Amino acid sequence: MDDLRAKYIDLIAAADSEAALEELRVAAVGKKGEISLKMRELGKMSAEERQVAGPALNALKDEINSALAAKKAALADAALEERLKGEWLDVTLPGRPRRMGTIHPISQVMDEVTAIFADMGFSVAEGPQIDSDWYNFDALNIPGHHPARAEMDTFYMHRAEGDNRPPHVLRTHTSPVQIRHMEAHGAPCRIIAPGRVYRADYDQTHTPMFHQVEGLAIDRDISMANLKWVLEEFVKAYFEVDNVELRFRASHFPFTEPSAEVDIQCSWDGGVLKVGEGSDWLEILGSGMVHPQVLQNSGVDPDEWQGFAFGMGIDRIAMLKYGIPDLRAFFESDLRWLRHYGFAALDMPTLQGGLSR
Repeated sequence: MDDLRAKYIDLIAAADSEAALEELRVAAVGKKGEISLKMRELGKMSAEERQVAGPALNALKDEINSALAAKKAALADAALEERLKGEWLDVTLPGRPRRMGTIHPISQVMDEVTAIFADMGFSVAEGPQIDSDWYNFDALNIPGHHPARAEMDTFYMHRAEGDNRPPHVLRTHTSPVQIRHMEAHGAPCRIIAPGRVYRADYDQTHTPMFHQVEGLAIDRDISMANLKWVLEEFVKAYFEVDNVELRFRASHFPFTEPSAEVDIQCSWDGGVLKVGEGSDWLEILGSGMVHPQVLQNSGVDPDEWQGFAFGMGIDRIAMLKYGIPDLRAFFESDLRWLRHYGFAALDMPTLQGGLSR
């Protein structure tokens, strides 16, 4: 047994691979290994001989198994060390930038618009998306026979039989926010009201739910000249051009007097919109001086205060600036479309750093 111990301990120490180690295990303690065969001979021995040989063989078997396990662990450690040398990485190197989600163009444009008007002193006001028809229509001087109040254009909320409360609608514009703000805070004020609005329409340029931003400025000496300057500054900042000409066309809105549609100077070069050059015109928003009746409905004295208001579609100006052809794609949840037209999650638009980086 001393010879067997010395033989296998030396062979195990010299083994240079797990395959060679496995061959030694089979030769020593496998079913037909030398130590296993010695243990089978115990049955041929006398009781006195078994009492001496049995414990010695068991001790030898345990020692060989321990040596095999130790050598196997040593070989694994050596293999890992060699692998680490080849796969070494400097963890102090800067990591590779990874895109952390994508900002939807609507969210991006809302942030851009907010940044531009905030620079001109406008704050953001919000209101409910389900509102009474008084705030949505009556307070804005929209008469009961106006086509916008028809069920074919407006989503009315269901009313139970016998319910005498004023009917409620999904707001068709964010103008009710202006009424609520003037009721709560009075004049003077300078706000924008971005948000979702709803109308019963659906085609390439209309969807039942879309986004608007409306602006309101009330003070003692505000005029159309102030409105023109604000809109010119907005268009230049939003489309990131140095100069642009605006054209005001007389129009009619129940809540403003006088009212004007606003066009911007542009050209279509190869189907690409270029703002601030060319001889074409493109209508982008409606505006005007707030009607005295609207001020009175909001609790503001029209003999003391006056102001202007304007409104535009967020989705529309997003399509114009970023070349998006179909409005319906905004709401189809196509990740391929979003990766193409979306924006980096951590790039907040600022006038100083650039709106659309």
